[in-house]
Amino acid sequence: MSDPQPETEMRQQLIDVFSAAEYPVTEPFELIPVLPDGAATTFEAGDVTLGAMDIGMGYAEYQKYPYQSVEALADDLMTGLRDDGVFR
Repeated sequence: MSDPQPETEMRQQLIDVFSAAEYPVTEPFELIPVLPDGAATTFEAGDVTLGAMDIGMGYAEYQKYPYQSVEALADDLMTGLRDDGVFR
């Protein structure tokens, strides 16, 4: 069984960053201005490092816009990361 801490850390980082957006968010481009380093922003948890653009593009099929809350966005992104085997 894997350590849930990196998964929890990643979800919290997503929430911390994307909570600065004005909700509802109707498209992914509305999230770019809240990224601390713009498109070069990375999220790191345990031995997992993911670029913001990699998350946005690689997991687009999991994103169901519009989002009414940051938690719903983070939940969908985490589902994609789990489905892809990043977190088990």
